[in-house]
Amino acid sequence: MKNFLRYLGLGFLSTFLTATPGLGAERISFYYPPFGEFSLSVDSLETFAKVGKIDQDFSFYASRATPQQLAQLRDLLQQKFNVTPTLVSQVTYSPIGEQVMQQLGELLLTESRQNGFYAIRASLILAAVDQEGLTVVNLLRKFPSNTVRVNFTEGLRIVDDLSQLLKKRDEVVASLQKEAIAQAANSTIDFSQQLDLRSPGKFRWQKKSLELNDFSRNRRLPVDIYLPATQNSQLPTQNSLSPPFPLIVISHGLASDRFTFVYLAEHLASYGFAVAILEHPGSNAERIQQYFAGLAGPPDAEEFINRPLDIKYLLNELQRLDKSDPALLGKLNFQQIGAIGHSFGGYTVLALAGAKINFEQLRQDCNPNNSSFNLSLFLQCQAIELPPTNYELKDDRIKVIMAINPINSSILGEGGVSQIKIPVMLVAGSQDIFAPPVFEQIRPFTWLSDSNKYLALIENATHFSAIAEPTSENDVLPVPPALLGPDRAPVYSYLNALSVAFLETHLLNHPEYRSYLQPSYATFISKEPLNLSLLQSLSVDQFTQIWNGSTTQSSKPSNPQPTPTPR
Repeated sequence: MKNFLRYLGLGFLSTFLTATPGLGAERISFYYPPFGEFSLSVDSLETFAKVGKIDQDFSFYASRATPQQLAQLRDLLQQKFNVTPTLVSQVTYSPIGEQVMQQLGELLLTESRQNGFYAIRASLILAAVDQEGLTVVNLLRKFPSNTVRVNFTEGLRIVDDLSQLLKKRDEVVASLQKEAIAQAANSTIDFSQQLDLRSPGKFRWQKKSLELNDFSRNRRLPVDIYLPATQNSQLPTQNSLSPPFPLIVISHGLASDRFTFVYLAEHLASYGFAVAILEHPGSNAERIQQYFAGLAGPPDAEEFINRPLDIKYLLNELQRLDKSDPALLGKLNFQQIGAIGHSFGGYTVLALAGAKINFEQLRQDCNPNNSSFNLSLFLQCQAIELPPTNYELKDDRIKVIMAINPINSSILGEGGVSQIKIPVMLVAGSQDIFAPPVFEQIRPFTWLSDSNKYLALIENATHFSAIAEPTSENDVLPVPPALLGPDRAPVYSYLNALSVAFLETHLLNHPEYRSYLQPSYATFISKEPLNLSLLQSLSVDQFTQIWNGSTTQSSKPSNPQPTPTPR
């Protein structure tokens, strides 16, 4: 009974409300066998929200909460979510939104104990239309049932599974950090006497903007090219002192644009790399803005094909312009091409590197009866709508790739990722909830077969830590501060330094930069709380041992996604 009351405390109630703003109607009912049914009136919550009063009905729960939990709950109940009815409708009627509503409906049932899918969607839209706007209390008032029944047993199971999963994640991160620190301790290099790759290089650069049109796919591709200047430029090595310059292509993530990684493009250009950043019209910020305004549909499954094809088309056009455009004439080295991508862009560059779409893995992971705490699957599983054929997305012109917070575990899986035969650097953030590091970067790192592979793990970094601060024009998806993580500046410096070291070593074949790809360099530039670790090896068996908390040799797990529950 003690554990039951502990879970029934307001901290647990607050978790439900935070995750799903719209729990009930006149009463919220919790059924927990064998103890029976407990309920709370919406009036009690509304009174507490408006005047801070705890009535008799609410006191049963409030007495089991801390003052901090009560304050957090009241803040939540008072908060107004500034979203339009069009936005709510677009999201909840989209394939991804319907999946979310369906899963929420398993937890939040109607009075007749049916899945709350339609009731949740209706209450969200009606509350957004109402003059009072979208608030938790208003959602409760708009819920089309007198009582919402919380599937308490299922809720407890989810909370327990999530707690176990987060514990496992932290154990994996801690183990990898420990290994990196141990390797760094053996280094004798004094990096304070070495060139600081976090600082800009010696090249000046110029920006050239293009608008390409692939009429065969009806794709308009805005492109910005950061081109090193050729006069009065010096580098500490003999590379790129004159054209043609090695070429790096950057692919942005979902709802982003070509300005997201300007800091990285400018840094690489200062080291003598030409950098081209394009926008993917089917999943960029402009498309998502149109979608939220009701002027366009959501990103579709074809985007998994079109994104790599966008890069291919860009390279084809640059090769053509390199022979005709005076600003580019002879300035780009198409024998030395690298690609960098973030999130959806991380998938894009992995596919360009040779990873094929894994339809068998998608069918296994995207079963609607499965559940998962991997939010990226809502996007990855859209690819199951594609005709299952052998898509040729690889581009042999690309010699190295760097994937930051990539999504890939199901869309590519082990069968896809293991086909990559070029140098790869994966970057993971330990607090990334959208592309969870264990599923999307650490585990896939073990699938890479090329010996020139690196895993950069940033403690406390989130999915947004690597991207530039949004402007008012491109802030399509306002992110709560709690999800942004610590100040991003150290992460920018890590990516600036590691990208130069990685590209100089494996694209330009300058071995003097290889020392920067050691765990000791990551330790040298690391800053709390965003501690940086760098590893070059991790086998499937080693990962399995860490995941299972075992020090003995164990067999490869049958489930390529090491989740504690079925997906």
